[in-house]
Amino acid sequence: MQFPLLFLAALAPLASAQASGSGRTTRYWDCCKPSCGWGLKTNSGKYIGTCDKSDNPISSSDTKSGCDNGGGAYMCSNQSPWAVNETVAYGWAAVKLAGSNEQTWCCACYELTFTSGEVQGKKMIVQASNTGGDLGQNHFDLAMPGGGVGLFNACTNQYGAPPQGWGKQYGGISSRSECDSFPAKLKEGCYWRFDWFKGADNPDVTFKQVACPAALTAKSGCVRNKDSIDETPTGPSSVSTWTPSATAA
Repeated sequence: MQFPLLFLAALAPLASAQASGSGRTTRYWDCCKPSCGWGLKTNSGKYIGTCDKSDNPISSSDTKSGCDNGGGAYMCSNQSPWAVNETVAYGWAAVKLAGSNEQTWCCACYELTFTSGEVQGKKMIVQASNTGGDLGQNHFDLAMPGGGVGLFNACTNQYGAPPQGWGKQYGGISSRSECDSFPAKLKEGCYWRFDWFKGADNPDVTFKQVACPAALTAKSGCVRNKDSIDETPTGPSSVSTWTPSATAA
């Protein structure tokens, strides 16, 4: 009996370690069902919400991804980023963290502080909604409409996007004006990239795990049980979009 108890005691500090460090970002929007939209990927049994081809919520986590043949589950448009104020934004990301796995990071939230590029000093809180086999360690692939489809593309099937998605397959569109022709539900998330995000190209970050803002979990439908931190969502369940005066209507 002593060995298992000592073994568990040795593991306890590792299990309770709060994720933090330095990392990198890229961007994407492939319209596919996020990986964290499948059941049994969190410690709470909850999962990231998905939508049908018409962007209506799907109640089951078992629907096959729109990126697979015959699949009908897609990324919901309301999982687009938005600005909370001039220096803080909320959104979602595909995530890969060193020494961890999907069951640990799915639906967890991370506060990113940008350390390079046009957004240096700004912060973004993202909820992990996805992962990716092509991601490096401590990598946050920020979900933003028009960010490039990457390896997979369900946007052509869902929205009639060009065969390689909008703009380049990796990196997406290159100007704010290209957002004007996007589907209505994706326009604001596309504009965000050039307004709040200043068109930044894969800025570096420092990151730390935080409790999710309720404004994120209200849209995604996913909350973790307590793990390395108290995962109880914080703040109001609805946060208005801040609009820069230069682009305000």
